[in-house]
Amino acid sequence: MKPKINIAIDGYSSCGKSTIAKAIARELNYVYIDTGAMYRAMTLYALQHGFVGADGKVNEDGLVHALDLVMINFKYNTDNMQYETYLNGHNVEREIRSLQVSNHVSPVSNIKDVRSKLVKLQKRMAEAKGVVMDGRDIGTVVLPDAELKIFMTAENKVRAQRRYEELKSMGVETTLEDVLRNLNARDEYDSTRSNDPLRRADNAVIIDNTHLTLEEQFQFVMINIMKKLGAVEGIV
Repeated sequence: MKPKINIAIDGYSSCGKSTIAKAIARELNYVYIDTGAMYRAMTLYALQHGFVGADGKVNEDGLVHALDLVMINFKYNTDNMQYETYLNGHNVEREIRSLQVSNHVSPVSNIKDVRSKLVKLQKRMAEAKGVVMDGRDIGTVVLPDAELKIFMTAENKVRAQRRYEELKSMGVETTLEDVLRNLNARDEYDSTRSNDPLRRADNAVIIDNTHLTLEEQFQFVMINIMKKLGAVEGIV
């Protein structure tokens, strides 16, 4: 049996982390884990159960006390060949991509007990190796020993345009200006939050995909993966 490695992909919102992670997971027959979807699912739960006030502030104590009632997992959909997010048994893949969830996910993600719960779950998912996991603190906190770490970035306006087009394709009504405003706010919040802020791991490979096609990104990552697999097998 060929050895497997864990691959950590971090970066800013709408850099295409999930897209490249899914493609790599399919190519290697690895398990794909979207940690951002887990935080979005937790945010959706908070919104649904009144833990986010009209002023946008999160009732941290209330949400923390309800954490044992929250179950998040992924199921593979054979029709679209994608892993989809389930919250307490319900498929919420569409709901968690809404702009409303995007507007509140950063403060929910910053709650220490929320992060602790989800990080433990993420670590457990990766114990058997053969995982491609993307998020904001994978290479630094969740999988600091991952054999390959990727950090993705792109120009803000390019990221906003990508996210805007994604939302439009889902039938979500918004404006490019609102999306850009949301991305900038999340970048600032995630990079400066007190709990596990977004930062590049010292040994991460950087990809600025502002002007790269998906195929170019895929080939770049695969070259780095082959090097790591070769090293594990003692070939290089």
